[in-house]
Amino acid sequence: MFLLGVNFEVFEYIEVWYNRRRRLHSSLNYKTPKEVELEVNNLKYVA
Repeated sequence: MFLLGVNFEVFEYIEVWYNRRRRLHSSLNYKTPKEVELEVNNLKYVA
């Protein structure tokens, strides 16, 4: 049961904190993955 909690905490850190806030890349125009996802979703509704 302890390992399940640890796995969840690690997953949460990577997915919620690191990936959405830290992974800026020139191919994304230095936006977070979440910002790019929101832009793509907004374009779907416009087109």
